[in-house]
Amino acid sequence: MQDNESADGTDGTVGFAGQVAVVTGAGGGLGRAHALALAARGVKVVVNDLGNAADVVEEIIAAGGEAVADTSDIADRAVATTMIEDTVARWGRIDILINNAGILRDRSFAKMDLDDFDKVIDVHLNGSVNCTKAAWPYMVKQGYGRILMTTSASGIYGNFGQANYGAAKSALVGLMNVLAIEGERKGIRVNALAPTAATQMTDGLISEDAAARLGPDTVAPAPPPVEVAYSRPLYCTLAPTFSVGAALPEPPDEAAEPPGSAAIACASIQALSSSAFTIFPMIATSPFD
Repeated sequence: MQDNESADGTDGTVGFAGQVAVVTGAGGGLGRAHALALAARGVKVVVNDLGNAADVVEEIIAAGGEAVADTSDIADRAVATTMIEDTVARWGRIDILINNAGILRDRSFAKMDLDDFDKVIDVHLNGSVNCTKAAWPYMVKQGYGRILMTTSASGIYGNFGQANYGAAKSALVGLMNVLAIEGERKGIRVNALAPTAATQMTDGLISEDAAARLGPDTVAPAPPPVEVAYSRPLYCTLAPTFSVGAALPEPPDEAAEPPGSAAIACASIQALSSSAFTIFPMIATSPFD
């Protein structure tokens, strides 16, 4: 934890008051949860989304936070660069970048149109590269930066019909590994989060019961009570080395929360404050096992 990261003193969670964040794909699902969680911790947030950015900004402002909407297509390098430049022009810095924007074009590889392959790579991988490249020199100059990639178990373990998505998400892990090394001496920490969450991208792919238990707010919630924030499964988010598939302990009884839910709940905030270079494959431990 660096000087500009501190415990709130009220609920034991990490605070980022006064920092500036850009969250891509933040109009719904995980991105929205990230944006709300950061805003609740005093971060000024650029909510980037092609669709519902303005709605999320309204939520943040109504809760007393500060945010602006941005509808840039991050797959366009020049547009993504302008978004970052505009952020710095508005607030003087950029401290946090969450590369979360994504699309799906699922189809078996034999039947997949390669244009759809390219579209997924352009958004997930190249969009993340575009935003990170634009933010990197500002973070180097500040001597501080936090970058979080949204990867997926589809890229780590594979999933039928997602050759494009899996390739893009796996590439983000490689990107994270290299940037973590290059950024370490410059005060830039780079992590990746592989969460299990039900969003518009999973509509029709999982059961209603599973979706009800895997809302985006379990990945990046508002500040939770200290007993939840630091409960025993959280160790996997604080691992000092790169880890994949970390097993979580079984809950002590049937009344306890499902395995991994507390770890998932604080993963994004802990990833931003951690000095470790860790991937968090929450999907590796099913809450329904």
